[in-house]
Amino acid sequence: MDNTKKKNILIVHNYYQIPGGEDTVVANEKKMLEKHEHKVILYSRNNAELKQMSKRQKIFLPITTVFNPRTYREIKKLIKQGNIDVVHVHNTLNLVSPAVYYAARRMKVPVVQTIHNFRLLCPGATFYRDGHICEDCVEHGLRCAVKHSCYRGSKIQTLACVLSTTFHRITGIYGKINYICLTDFNRKKLLELKQIKPERVFVKPNFIESKNECISENDRKDQFVFAGRLDKLKGIDFLFEAWKRMGEGAPKLIVCGTGPMEEWCKSFIRQNDVNIEMLGFVPNGEALKIIANSRALVLPTQWYEGFPMSIVEAFSVGTPVICSDLGNAGSIVEEGITGAKFIADDIEEIIFAVRRCRGMCKKAFNEYQKKYTEKINYRQLVAIYKGCTYE
Repeated sequence: MDNTKKKNILIVHNYYQIPGGEDTVVANEKKMLEKHEHKVILYSRNNAELKQMSKRQKIFLPITTVFNPRTYREIKKLIKQGNIDVVHVHNTLNLVSPAVYYAARRMKVPVVQTIHNFRLLCPGATFYRDGHICEDCVEHGLRCAVKHSCYRGSKIQTLACVLSTTFHRITGIYGKINYICLTDFNRKKLLELKQIKPERVFVKPNFIESKNECISENDRKDQFVFAGRLDKLKGIDFLFEAWKRMGEGAPKLIVCGTGPMEEWCKSFIRQNDVNIEMLGFVPNGEALKIIANSRALVLPTQWYEGFPMSIVEAFSVGTPVICSDLGNAGSIVEEGITGAKFIADDIEEIIFAVRRCRGMCKKAFNEYQKKYTEKINYRQLVAIYKGCTYE
């Protein structure tokens, strides 16, 4: 393969019925590659198609989820017609299927798969169930997922995911493709699947392009921000309890977001004398302005997370992050440099972290400029494409 020319890239993505962060990453990377004069083709399916399927198609869905012949044919055709150098896959569930890997292999083109979640090891993709971190499928086998109905609360749908993952582990395909993990923590977890070779696993975070500046700490308001879903998974109950225990001298906590615990949050504020202001849904741009004028963003997550873009957004305006020392969030934030970390479910630790998070604004902004700009991300992605191997 000629590494001196701009590589032709085939991006493959299966959209979920509800839009999410993965879709944004696909759009951003496609735009970035095109801006640098790469030929980019997007092959996509959308799970909204499931609603339009005939009964016959739905009967065969468990089979096509494992291997979709249509994907196999269409990917081979696109590789040939587009003179593709690298196939970059983001999501294959449910309609694309891992057939994309076999098609690229047949055409002798390297594949790189971005790991947005933990699905290769956990059918539920989160390593979380029943209110706690769960790695049973790694320790005791994928059958544990079926027992607990980990995918969408359905034993049948979970079984389909398990059969697919098991089949492709047996064929050895997971050991023949390349991977982009978003954090070192992700990479470490992925390598627990022993057939994957360490030299095939690269680390490249997501990026945002920002022209924001860093407001000095002295010019910021004495306030902290939570921006996200009001959900037990996000640790909102621990955060509110911490603010209650801080008492009268607590700084203001601004809460941007909605979710299943919204009424609980409002009731908590009514019943306790706490310095918490709930703003409900706040558009991303407005939320970023609030974060830029605050002392820190607080992320008390109770699970490993995927890649919390809120952390990078906070760094882009020079705002440090206080977060659980858990999973990907804990991997991104550096204690005493870009924020403060605490034991996920320890309320006193949250309070201590809030009180010691000072003097880090410039360092957080420097972290953004060093790791999370489009310019740096493009260099990393091109280097990964160059390092991808077929054999």
